[in-house]
Amino acid sequence: MALNLDQKKEVVAGVSAEVAGAQVIVIAENRGLEVGDVTRLRAQAREQGVYLRVLKNTLARRAVEGTPFEGLAKEMTGPLLYGMSTDPVSAAKVVQDFAKGNDKLVIKGGALANHVLDAAGVKALASMPSRDELLASLLGTMQAPVVKFVQTLNEVPGKFVRTLAALRDKQAA
Repeated sequence: MALNLDQKKEVVAGVSAEVAGAQVIVIAENRGLEVGDVTRLRAQAREQGVYLRVLKNTLARRAVEGTPFEGLAKEMTGPLLYGMSTDPVSAAKVVQDFAKGNDKLVIKGGALANHVLDAAGVKALASMPSRDELLASLLGTMQAPVVKFVQTLNEVPGKFVRTLAALRDKQAA
């Protein structure tokens, strides 16, 4: 279905708004991908907070024009699927995980702000822990000394109770 000029401007404005808030853009070639597969990919992306869209390349180029992702414009050829997220890892992770199980989705590249990535760079980015995983790890590290301190404080009365129980058992015997 062909879009008129006003509809194209609306699409570019919507995508530009997503690009403005994005930390990463991942592009993947979706030649031969079935509708059911794309629907599953979109559902996975939605769960992870990733904006996923199939766009005409000319509209995508206009959307990234004047942004830190402008260097990605020369990679925009062929039937592409665009994934954008505020978490630098989640878009790469979603697309990479889906591409593992479906050989028709081929990662072409991506971009962080002012830095264009090739397919290997996107795969490396996908292997990094996500923001939530890093926060959980940090929280666990921060809680470890407190937990150990509480266990140590709890051990003093526990040792006292065990000593009293041993004395009671000795006197009973």
